[in-house]
Amino acid sequence: MIAIRGARSDDAAAIAAIYAPYVLGGTVSFETDAPDARAIRHRMAASDGLYPWLVATTGAADGDAVLGYAYATKFRERPAYRYVVETSIYLAGASQQKGTGRLLYEALIDTLRAQGFTQAIGVLSLPNDASITLHEAVGFRRAGVYREIGFKQGRWIDVGFWQCRLNEASVPPKEPRPFSEVGVVRA
Repeated sequence: MIAIRGARSDDAAAIAAIYAPYVLGGTVSFETDAPDARAIRHRMAASDGLYPWLVATTGAADGDAVLGYAYATKFRERPAYRYVVETSIYLAGASQQKGTGRLLYEALIDTLRAQGFTQAIGVLSLPNDASITLHEAVGFRRAGVYREIGFKQGRWIDVGFWQCRLNEASVPPKEPRPFSEVGVVRA
């Protein structure tokens, strides 16, 4: 049975192992050097308790092995963007066909809604039919494309932006609640 929980520091090695093939063998990530467990722990800590990092695991009864992870970060640095997040999800190869991505991404979206964020932005290298399908299945809609914006593996790559409305944009807006207060939410 798949379990969804908040990522812990000791998950960093598993997260790094899941992410490395995306960095080294494809164009899904625009990084060129795969971060190690220490770098992943630093990224998780940089969320300052505000932005969620979630993992899908096999569950405690099956060893709690990490099958994939999803997280949110700042969309942009300027303060006016603080109500919006950028989201990412990565799955271990064998987990990609089992519905793990949808369960994990739905939990991330539900959590972000409970925190009070207004929009989530998914940034996808194109073409990427599997990621587009997953994003649209959990409520994202195509918002635009930047043409030939990344150069990796000897070619220029387009980047698509998908947007998911999380909550109404109120005036004045309410500050998002920290993940450390909300925890993982499943609607």
